[in-house]
Amino acid sequence: MGVIFLAVMAVVGVYVVMTYNGLVVIKNNVAKAWANIDVLLKQRHDELPKLIDTCKAYMKHEQETLQKVIEARSRVADARESHNLAALGVAEGALRAGLSGLFALVESYPELKANEQFQHLQGRISGLENAIADRREFYNESVNINNVRIAQFPDLVVARLFGFGTFELLKFAHAEVQDIDVGRQFGS
Repeated sequence: MGVIFLAVMAVVGVYVVMTYNGLVVIKNNVAKAWANIDVLLKQRHDELPKLIDTCKAYMKHEQETLQKVIEARSRVADARESHNLAALGVAEGALRAGLSGLFALVESYPELKANEQFQHLQGRISGLENAIADRREFYNESVNINNVRIAQFPDLVVARLFGFGTFELLKFAHAEVQDIDVGRQFGS
């Protein structure tokens, strides 16, 4: 009887250790996915003032559009630094809308559109936007794996025992998932 009890305890111990280690890996994948997004957000944050300065030289009458981008950039930075994913999703939507409006207005400024520095910055920011979207997808998948795993029995017992918790998905702002009126963007 004692041997059976020891065998059962050994199996339970191995299961707990394996589950714990698996949950640690998943938790660290979520942290790594967030760190990847954070790096890209920081890079874009550093590039936007250069873009705004380049545009200011040409777009004397478009200060409201430029101001919207500056304010949205600030809100993204605040949400990123405070790790407030709900606010980050909303701020990202506002920043993307501001950039979309800015890039649409550039069509009215052929000299700016032809400016080599502007073209470089526009390409750089567009590339960062694509990378952020890819990393956001990876982050949300990592969060989903974590949240499902710690909610499934019997893993939830180990998760609760060792304090593993859920993570919040990085959600899109409502305006970001709606169709874009391209005609309105170009003043048609």
